[in-house]
Amino acid sequence: MDSEITRYQCRIINITHGSNFKVVEPVNLYSCIFGDDCFVGPFVEIQGNVNIGSRTRVQSHSFICNKVSIGEDCFIAHGVMFVNDLFKAGTPSREDKDWLPTVIGNKVSIGSNSTILPVKICDNVVIGAGSVVVKDITVSGVYAGNPARLLRKL
Repeated sequence: MDSEITRYQCRIINITHGSNFKVVEPVNLYSCIFGDDCFVGPFVEIQGNVNIGSRTRVQSHSFICNKVSIGEDCFIAHGVMFVNDLFKAGTPSREDKDWLPTVIGNKVSIGSNSTILPVKICDNVVIGAGSVVVKDITVSGVYAGNPARLLRKL
């Protein structure tokens, strides 16, 4: 039995970017803003209402959801996942009003396969690979684990 297939193409739609913006396709980028000298690797999705500061790199296979702000001179390693929906009703919310913001400061490096819940992370922070950030980080330093904990101050 043949059934109808709905196909979607990878797309770059309605983005704003500064000078020297580099992107490696395939990617899905829509309604997001990039500063100067940014890089986005392949197999990345960055949704609307996302702001990424100058000289920030987003490596392959990362997902940045709505309502995320990333500062300047940041590094988002491979496979980093941002979350904006805490499933408070027990299921995913389709309502923008239920999604929560995430704010990443300047000079923040987030290691591969980390998960970032809706939090605020101050400037000058390193998040170790595979970490899960579940609460705000207000002290510059190196954090790792699940949940991420301060290993040492910078």
